[in-house]
Amino acid sequence: MTLATKIILITALILSIIIPFGYYLIGEKNKKRYKRTIGVNAFFFFGAFAIASVMLLGGPQVNAAAAGDTSAALSTGLGYIAAALVTGLSCIGGGIAVASAASAALGAISEDSSVLGKSLIFVGLAEGVCLYGLIISFMILGKL
Repeated sequence: MTLATKIILITALILSIIIPFGYYLIGEKNKKRYKRTIGVNAFFFFGAFAIASVMLLGGPQVNAAAAGDTSAALSTGLGYIAAALVTGLSCIGGGIAVASAASAALGAISEDSSVLGKSLIFVGLAEGVCLYGLIISFMILGKL
């Protein structure tokens, strides 16, 4: 990437932050300004994302034979993707489970304080899902 394209990309990213903030402060003082500010922010953010994608994909092509063994690079890349998916999806599932278990536990504790230990076990089991995913991702990364 040349210096000019880097400057354009950095300028677009900075403007995607400054323009919606200015629009929020200077714009009309009504309830719709929040939605408009988010819309303007999303427009400029995805615009900067599109500019970055065009600049990154429009660069020089690299010969696969000169880059090294493609099968090793492919397996390494897929291993990183697998580790990211395992960690991300297990944490999303654990977060959903903790949200349900913790709210039910708080409701039960507010009615009867003697169920605190039992409810904490269920919340801990829900958090264990995240830890299992993290352990599996470490095992995947250890094989790379």
